[in-house]
Parts: sequence; structure tokens; C-alpha cells
Amino acid sequence: MIQPELKAYRRCSDRHVLVLETNLTYVEKCQIFHYADLVRKAGNELTGIMKKRYDQLVRTKRYRKLKSLYKRYKDADNKKALKDVCDQMKEMQKQYDVTWDYCRTSMIPIGKKYGIDAVFALTKAEDVFRGIEKCLYSDGETVHFKKRGDLPCIRAKQINRGIIMKQMNFKFKNIEFGVNIKDRYEQEEVDAILYYLKHAEFMDSIAANTYKETDICVSTYRPCYVSLVCKKIRGKLRVYVHITIEGLSKPKQDRFGNMKHNKGKGIVGCDIGTQTIAYTTETKVGLKNLAERGSCIEVNERKERRIYRAMDRSRRAMNPDNYNEDGTIKKGKKKWTYSNRYKKLRTKHRELCRINETNRHLAINEDVNELRSLGDVFVTEPKNAKKLQKRAKTGKRKKRFGKSIKNRCPAIFRVRLKESSESMLKCQMIIRQVNMIIRVMNTSRNHCHKECINCKMEQGYKEIYIHPFFCTALI
Repeated sequence: MIQPELKAYRRCSDRHVLVLETNLTYVEKCQIFHYADLVRKAGNELTGIMKKRYDQLVRTKRYRKLKSLYKRYKDADNKKALKDVCDQMKEMQKQYDVTWDYCRTSMIPIGKKYGIDAVFALTKAEDVFRGIEKCLYSDGETVHFKKRGDLPCIRAKQINRGIIMKQMNFKFKNIEFGVNIKDRYEQEEVDAILYYLKHAEFMDSIAANTYKETDICVSTYRPCYVSLVCKKIRGKLRVYVHITIEGLSKPKQDRFGNMKHNKGKGIVGCDIGTQTIAYTTETKVGLKNLAERGSCIEVNERKERRIYRAMDRSRRAMNPDNYNEDGTIKKGKKKWTYSNRYKKLRTKHRELCRINETNRHLAINEDVNELRSLGDVFVTEPKNAKKLQKRAKTGKRKKRFGKSIKNRCPAIFRVRLKESSESMLKCQMIIRQVNMIIRVMNTSRNHCHKECINCKMEQGYKEIYIHPFFCTALI
């Protein structure tokens, strides 16, 4: 029986994920890839069932009206009216079987059909219903299926079921395997996990007592559950272990023991655009492109476009009956024939997209670490990349910033910056009791005089060259 104090600590503590590569043989990797594909098929079948139920629910005028009232009362913070609307929405969801209980019970025969363990089927059902909840209560429009080759992770949210972990050895079905540790950071994380497994009761008691007395969550490095992620890199099968660990991650160090990412102090004003970011501090001013590591990303993006055009020409040449005279694709069910050249180009395009995705991810992390080394208070303006990505409804020019947002990822950069700041806030509160905030301004602000003023855009940009802090304004 878990103590109430320990239960409260685990509810509020942080989590992070440690990624390690497995030392499986080729045959064992093929078995895990096949099992992941079965999980994908089962998830798609359940997604189809829940999508039909959800479409029937949304088709009713009453539910659409309740959803608009839900948004209105939530923005107005009218709790009494919001509770009444929520009760009516839940009643209609229960009537049309758009509930977690129906989703869970529907997955039981599907899991038996594909031969999936109950714990993995339950986890997949949770993922599907999370997408339904996003459509019900958030800005989601519809749920999507997993295409062939897009394998989901094999995850069981219990450490002693499905994927069993004993020390740093794992067992999945009848396959036993270990992991490869490559650098100092991974070794420190593994040592922390092994120390917890050796002194579990002692670490839990310290964490529970500290949280009870000071409301501070210390890092215990308890392994919560394990996931298996399948990837195909440069034509080779690779399986990674994702260990979800309780607490904050270890700070990264170089081979001399120095901190890799220094943490600065001060105010950083940043203006995040669709492709670039401008930032300024008391000592430094900069303007740089987002998600860029040298010239490799720009060159690879150009290669990606050229390969895709070659694929399109090959597809049109092999399937002329599937296209109209104006070049558009015909409606209805069609049979597609792909040449060997097209298959080679598709493999090359998929690998290039994977490389570009990895480079963007690394470039965004590098930019976030650089900004974090300049200060601990970030001043920016609220922007919604999703709105800029959509086509314009009026005007001659309907194209907007879709490709720029896809290639530069400004929204992901903003999320990473916020996550980094929030995690450092908790770390600083534990060590030095230093508060760190992200300020989001809705109006024009002069960071020098620390007051909001209404000014024209050209006046705000002129202050860049006069003062160390610039004036941010919404367009």
C-alpha cells in the first residue's frame, strides 16, 4: 500500500525520458517490428470505431451549440454555467458511446484478434481516446490513422508488466536484452536508476518527507515504465528503449567535468517570427534563422523538393488514368502502380526527411540553450503559428506561411524555450530560491522604461539602435 504522502509526491513530481539503444539481434528486431505493426493495426481499427461515433455526435446541432457555449463560458470563467454545459455534453457523449469506458471495452476483442497483450492494448486505447478528447474539449478537428511504416511505440505503463525491467536488463515476451551506454550523461542516469533500485524505500521516504514539509519535489530517479520505439535509419532496423524516470534529468557535462550549457541571468527580449528570431540583452543583440545548423538544412531541403518532384513525374507517367486533363487527381478509389525507380526515390526521400527532422530538432535545442545562457527572464509576444499556416480566406494572395512554418518550426521553438525555462525554474527554486518567469506581452512594451506604450512599428524598431532593449509590438 502506497503512503498518502508518497502518492501526493508522485502526483506532483517531474518526469523525463532516457533513450538507450538495445543490443538485440536482427531476428529479434524483426519480431519487435512485427509486434509494433500489430499494435498499429489494432489502433487503426479502434480509431475507425471511435471516429464513427464522434462524427455522429458532432453532426447534431445541439452538441455543436453546447461546444460553442463551453468555449464562451470557459473564456469568461463562468464556473456555474460551465458545469451545467459540461454535464449536458457528458450526457450526450454517453448517449453516442463517445466515452472512455466504451473505448476500453471495444479494444478488448480487437486486442485478442491481433494477439496483443492486454496491457499494450489498454495503453493504445488510452492514446486513441486522448485524440478523441482533444477533439471534444480542445482545438482538434478529427482523429487520424497511422499509415504503414509509421510504427507506434510499444508501451506498458507498469514496470512489472509487458516490458519487465530488472536492473538494466529487460524482458519482452520471450526476448531478453540489454542496452548500449554511449556517453557520460547516459552513464550518470543509469547509475542514478541503479542506486534507486538498490535503496528504493530510503529514497521514497526522503522524497515523501521533503514534499510534506517543504512542498519541494526532489529527484528520486525511479523508473516508472519502459517503452520500445522502432526506427529504420539508413536502411537498418534499430530498437530504442525509452525509460520514463521520476525527477529532473542530470545536467550534461563535457569530458573535463564542466557544465555544457551555462545558465545566464537577466532579461532577454526576443521577437520570434515565422523564419527568424531577433533577441537582445544588455550586452548582446542578434538576428538569426530558426532551425538552422550551418548550410546542411537548406541544401537538404532543396534536395528533398527535387526528389519529390521526380517522384511526382514518375507517378504520373505510370498512372495516367488516375489524373484529369488539368493535372488534378480523379476522385474515388484508384489503383496505383509504382516503378522500381519510384520505390528507390521514395526510400531516398524518406531518409532525407528523417535527416532534416533530426537536424531541425538539434538546431532548435542549440538555439534554446544559447538563449538560456544569456538570461533567465524571456520577454516575447503571443503568436499562433497555426493561424499563419492556414490559407487566407480573402484577398488575391491566399498562400501564406505554410512551408516556412514547416521548415523553421517557430511554435516548437517557443514550446522548447518555455519547457527549458519551467524546468530551470524548479531547479533554481530548489538550489537558490530564484524565481524565473516568462512574460507574455499583449501590447507594445518599452523594456528600457518598463512600461507599456502605444507606438508605431517604425518607432519601435528605431529604439533597437538606441537602447539595449527593443520595443515589441503586435502586428
